[in-house]
Amino acid sequence: MLDKNKVYELEIIDLGHSGEGIGKVNGFTVFVEGGIPGDLLKVKTNIVKKSYAVGVLLEIITPSPHRIQPICGISHRCGGCQIMHMEYQAQLDFKTVRVEETLKRIGKIDTKVLPTLGMENPYEYRNKAQFPVGLMSGKAVMGFYEKGSHTIVNTEYCHIQHPINEKIVKLIKEYIHQHKVSVYDEKTNMGLIRHIVTKVGYQTGEVMVVVVTNGKKLPHHQEMIQLLKENIEGLQSVVQNINEKNTNVIFGKETITLYGRDYIVDYIGNLKFNISAQSFFQVNPMQTKVLYEKALEYADLKGDETVFDIYCGIGTISLFLAQKAKKVYGVEVVEAAILDAKENADINGMSNTEFYVGEAEMVVPELYKKGIKADVVVVDPPRKGCEETVLDTIVSMAPDRVVYVSCNPATLARDLAYLQEKGYKAGSVQPVDMFPHTGHVECCVRLYKEER
Repeated sequence: MLDKNKVYELEIIDLGHSGEGIGKVNGFTVFVEGGIPGDLLKVKTNIVKKSYAVGVLLEIITPSPHRIQPICGISHRCGGCQIMHMEYQAQLDFKTVRVEETLKRIGKIDTKVLPTLGMENPYEYRNKAQFPVGLMSGKAVMGFYEKGSHTIVNTEYCHIQHPINEKIVKLIKEYIHQHKVSVYDEKTNMGLIRHIVTKVGYQTGEVMVVVVTNGKKLPHHQEMIQLLKENIEGLQSVVQNINEKNTNVIFGKETITLYGRDYIVDYIGNLKFNISAQSFFQVNPMQTKVLYEKALEYADLKGDETVFDIYCGIGTISLFLAQKAKKVYGVEVVEAAILDAKENADINGMSNTEFYVGEAEMVVPELYKKGIKADVVVVDPPRKGCEETVLDTIVSMAPDRVVYVSCNPATLARDLAYLQEKGYKAGSVQPVDMFPHTGHVECCVRLYKEER
């Protein structure tokens, strides 16, 4: 046990799931924000529990050979990029090792983990930004929340967002100041403008600006639209979303199109998607293509297969699969996402798709009872992983191949272990770096039936 508020020297030997450094003092685990493997740090403990402590970084005694000066001057405060101070190749190596160790520790899965697929340029990759709006010294500020708080770090430029956001932020600030439009205070639930959300089509250059308001009337909105039209190339949509609830949820239920269309268009590969204000679309389109092409490769479709895409979202993976499958059935619990999936299928002329709304653990067994059986199953579940009922139904219908796309190595390990017990063996695992400079990693793995 360590003492609270005492200073210790700490060598960082690993990273936690959120990118925090991990070291040991006399065998006792200490977490410290800002440390990376190879650092020797001076740390002051501010939280001490029975099995671990949390420390504050006071001084870097000896820096890690992988430590770099981050390109962003506020990355140490902003909650967006936890490991930007780490060389990019070292980030990729860390994610590979993390997947490998998690699979072994949780699932006892000893299979080959391939090197994480990274980006040639791991900056300016996000096609969507959500800027909370607040007041600081009487002036409107926009940016991202400080780590572990709702304090806004004022941002002029974010190095992982599309560059057009810098212009949009400045223009919205100009509009707010010029017309004295009030901004939201989450402590009092007063003030009008809560968030600015931007969406950009990386292939098309189309831009959407969403103004989230705590009230229906947006004063001088025509002047705001004119300001954006004159300065934002590719502007196709300006939308107002109304959220009058005292909540941390960004969007409300009512959306009004103030200018242009209520959607923008973008592509993943050769597939076209309409993206509305609230529709889900992967935020890194370049790496999404890499991930989905890997899923398609692992599905190994010949053209005569029936495929289930479970947790299909707006149908992005479904449409990739439909290009080479006889029939694709998509299942998703969010009704709006299924409506988007059907529209996206129509846009791309994919008549060999069918989409069902409902909880996967209810819909998938029902489809199987009706005699609809998959030759190949693709799952892309939320962080909590697959429901056991879904896994049992997959095993019962005995597809030749299962492709598991995961955003959480821990639940991936758990589910792979379960499927392995039921007669499926995991092939090589391919991590993909969808979110450079963060601790997150996506994985794609193929499972096949073992000969018994």
